Amino acid sequence: MSDLIKHECGIALVRLLKPPAYYLDKYGTALYGFNKLFLLMEKQHNRGHDGVGIGCAKIGVPLGQPYMFRSRSAKPDSLSAVFQEQLDNYEQLVSRKVIDPDNPESVKRHFDFGGENLLGHLRYGTSGLFEEGSCHPYVRRSNWPTKSLMVLGNFNMTNASELNQHLIERGQHPVFGTDTQTVMEEIGFHLDEEHTEIYRELRDKGVSGKDIPEMISERLDLPSIIRESAAIWDGGYTIAGVIGNGDAFVFRDPHGIRPCFYLHNDEFIAFASERVPLMTVFDSEIEDIKEVAAGQVVAVKANGDIAVERFAEPQEVTPCSFERIYFSRGNDPDIYRERKALGAAMVPQVLDSIDNDLKHAVVSFVPNTAEVAYHGLMAGLRVHRRNEVRDALMRAVQNGGLNSDEIDELVMRNWPRGEKIAHKDIKMRTFISQEDGRDQMVSHVYDITYGVVTPKDNLVVIDDSIVRGTTLKKSILKILARTSPKKIVIASTAPQIRYPDCYGIDMSELGKFIAFQAATELLNRTGRQKLLEEIYEECREELKKPPTKMRNCVQRIYKPFSPEEISAEISRLVHPVDTTWKGEVELIFQTIENLHASIPKHRGDWYFTGKYPTPGGVAVCNRAYVNYFEKKKGRAYDVWF
Repeated sequence: MSDLIKHECGIALVRLLKPPAYYLDKYGTALYGFNKLFLLMEKQHNRGHDGVGIGCAKIGVPLGQPYMFRSRSAKPDSLSAVFQEQLDNYEQLVSRKVIDPDNPESVKRHFDFGGENLLGHLRYGTSGLFEEGSCHPYVRRSNWPTKSLMVLGNFNMTNASELNQHLIERGQHPVFGTDTQTVMEEIGFHLDEEHTEIYRELRDKGVSGKDIPEMISERLDLPSIIRESAAIWDGGYTIAGVIGNGDAFVFRDPHGIRPCFYLHNDEFIAFASERVPLMTVFDSEIEDIKEVAAGQVVAVKANGDIAVERFAEPQEVTPCSFERIYFSRGNDPDIYRERKALGAAMVPQVLDSIDNDLKHAVVSFVPNTAEVAYHGLMAGLRVHRRNEVRDALMRAVQNGGLNSDEIDELVMRNWPRGEKIAHKDIKMRTFISQEDGRDQMVSHVYDITYGVVTPKDNLVVIDDSIVRGTTLKKSILKILARTSPKKIVIASTAPQIRYPDCYGIDMSELGKFIAFQAATELLNRTGRQKLLEEIYEECREELKKPPTKMRNCVQRIYKPFSPEEISAEISRLVHPVDTTWKGEVELIFQTIENLHASIPKHRGDWYFTGKYPTPGGVAVCNRAYVNYFEKKKGRAYDVWF
């Protein structure tokens, strides 16, 4: 993705199921869980750089000692900073003889992160403030362990305003600014309710106060608490948490929008947002990793009992396709195959764009995350060329054969030529915040391979997706133009992004999408600008209805035009300025049909089609258009009251 888009967060949870001495005896360290948490987060570092948080909940801690701990940071390189700080604390305690590293109970008692439940979060913020206080996990403390709660997640709720109003009508005092707080307070309320109900029952039966906490802990029903809490949530989410008594839980939204996987054996159960980190960190096979099903909660009691239950009614499962196109690491075997398939699916459009002239074509990719799709495109082009040669040879055999010159021309030439054209300078930092100065700096993030492309060549560059087109116009196309090709073709493995996301990706302001800009430009140029006002009035009327009754009015923006017409207008809009190069630029986009064929199980495509899986998504889309028309900036779901 050439545009910088902040997105999905990453979660990790490690719950140790054996006594502390077991890990020291088998693995030679009492920090086994802590080390595995770090590795799980490091292998998901692609999922968040704004901030990091880790938490720990110890089980069976004697009265008077703390049992829940947290560390967060929003500083640069926050992942290393958080873990290094805790390791420094550990080493100091060892040097002062407070901790005996050969005594697991000593480590558990004195090291904050030496417990059985370890949680981690990597943040890419899409709402709230980008500071340490906004980093997960969030904590709700009580002098009752069974009322204390720690929560983190990869999620976005579309109905945050409604959820806060719900808390207020109940008599609570929510703190506005992030839906994480709202989610935690909702879970906390139902946790309190169940705790109080059990407490009063036991008290009225005359049970001793010293025995009540353990009995409450045994009877807490996590799936029931999650079921009641999530009843009015609208959004995409994977949420993990732990209660002060040591009970842990992880659950996923009913549509499976946000991802979650887990690995369970007799030593631990571990969760992560991606499958491959679990395979790598725990040296496990792919068949060992399970996916948390949509609408299910995995609950781990303090005694180690594990329950997997449904907390919501079955819905159409629509996992986010952007996970497969771009966000998740490409070393997952399924994602690798899918990204290659996305690249191969672009072959007919690429050939049409260059008039099937592979002899005068150079194929490359940008950014680095598009490399797998590039290999798929090259493989597809080679298959196409082999079929051409085979058919020509069959015809030649029927017509008397070929001489050596004809063989050279037919068989040896016109094969697809791949080159590394753009090299990203990973040491470069665009630290200038002013727009003009920043654009100049961004233009130097990539270095170009000179002398490979000739003025007769078409330069084909594959990209994961094109959202705003800003970086493409102001930076990448200018850089590619330095090679002086006849034509630049940008092939996006994702379809045109037309609608806002509201489930966790920072793609929410409708007016910033290059596809939307192209559609409105076409409407204005063809004298149909009145449609823009009609849609505005329709959106306002729809927003008066309950979300379940709303229809997506924004889809009308695109109906007058074919995808090819919008692509042509996008090509015109992103053509680089302030350059002496006068060649042609053409942008081509994946079709919806080829997207689904390449990624058959991840059919969440609302940002391409406007078909939102939840009612709140439709409401956000309509509100985003109203904001655009009224020239209001900001996310359409950042509305509290």
